[in-house]
Amino acid sequence: MANLNKLLKEAQKMQEKIQEEIKTLEVEASSGGGMVTVKMSGEKKVLSLKIDPSIISQDDKEMLEDLVVAAVNEASMRVDEAIESKVGGLTRGLGLPGF
Repeated sequence: MANLNKLLKEAQKMQEKIQEEIKTLEVEASSGGGMVTVKMSGEKKVLSLKIDPSIISQDDKEMLEDLVVAAVNEASMRVDEAIESKVGGLTRGLGLPGF
């Protein structure tokens, strides 16, 4: 029972550490060969959006919208991957079977 309590306390510390790391995590993703770039926090808040001026025109409005969506989705996926990587690394350290 003492080992279980110790393990649970370690898991709680690791969870707190992950939550702190997520708060400071920032990822960047782009689409259209770098024409649209999004920076996103670990909490999936868009921190910045940069658009290459060469693609801003009424004729390409639909393409620009698609590129923004693609960049935001890519950034979101990268946040998920980064969090998964952090969680996986920490749970392996606990020595739990199946993690």
